[in-house]
Amino acid sequence: MNSNAIKQLGTAVIRTETQAIAALESRIDDNFVRACEILYNCSGRVVVSGMGKSGHIGGKIAATFASTGSPSFFIHPGEAAHGDLGMIQPDDVFFALSNSGETAELLTIAPIIRRRGVPIVALTGKPDSSLATMATVHIDTSVSTEACPLGLAPTASTTAALAMGDAIAVALLDKRGFTPDDFARSHPGGALGRRLLLHVDDVMRSGDKIPRVSSGTKLSEALVEVSQKGLGMTVVMDANDEALGVFTDGDLRRALDHNLDLRDVEIDNAMTRDFKRVAATDLTAQAVALMQANKITSVLVFDEQSQLAGVLHMHDLLAAGVI
Repeated sequence: MNSNAIKQLGTAVIRTETQAIAALESRIDDNFVRACEILYNCSGRVVVSGMGKSGHIGGKIAATFASTGSPSFFIHPGEAAHGDLGMIQPDDVFFALSNSGETAELLTIAPIIRRRGVPIVALTGKPDSSLATMATVHIDTSVSTEACPLGLAPTASTTAALAMGDAIAVALLDKRGFTPDDFARSHPGGALGRRLLLHVDDVMRSGDKIPRVSSGTKLSEALVEVSQKGLGMTVVMDANDEALGVFTDGDLRRALDHNLDLRDVEIDNAMTRDFKRVAATDLTAQAVALMQANKITSVLVFDEQSQLAGVLHMHDLLAAGVI
């Protein structure tokens, strides 16, 4: 194959799978709503199962359910038929995936699961299949064609099943009122967890580590404070110990552009009065978003009494592993 043929085939695959997902929009219907209601009212766990590629997709869907407020785990249907079926309890919901709807391993255990009174939610590509007929509620995830040029390898069908699983998970997330704090408790590891769990006052500079000078200080003296504290900025305080403004590296560049005399000019004439601020109780994720949106490297932190509590610098976020 030449490079153009490879590109054309890759493009055709993306187009086919895009069309498969787009076709799912019309299937967000009453069956979808009923499936969400069954899963929402589940007092146990959502037990996801599937064979082969459907099983791999099922594992991802189970992980998404579990991390968004719906306790869930994956069970291999073959292992279930040899003892693991005991993991499924009457207050669970069985969530089965099979493009053909005729997966022998699922059809072996589905009648037993039904006799236990466990609801079955099935995602198949054949609405008249055995599994679809046996299910409490069936969602159609059929595709017109696979992206594989042989029409054999599960490609568009597994993509469609994954997208539908995500749609269900997000619908449940919203119905449960799942919050960022809830999400963080399921994701304590890595930068994502730290951004969602750490608050600004956990990582900010406070006390003597805050670079500060008084209103009326000569710019040359303020630069000494900037250099000593190593944050590339200083807070300017008034006689009542209230923050008047900040002086940053950017302000220094602007002062030089305007040919200000660094020895004689007062800091008040070079500082930025419209500074950005966050609350000490804010999540670091909120501070990161503010700093990125305004292209700044530091932000002032205030307590509940609107008093200066600290300074948060991008270096602090990096050191804490937040970004």
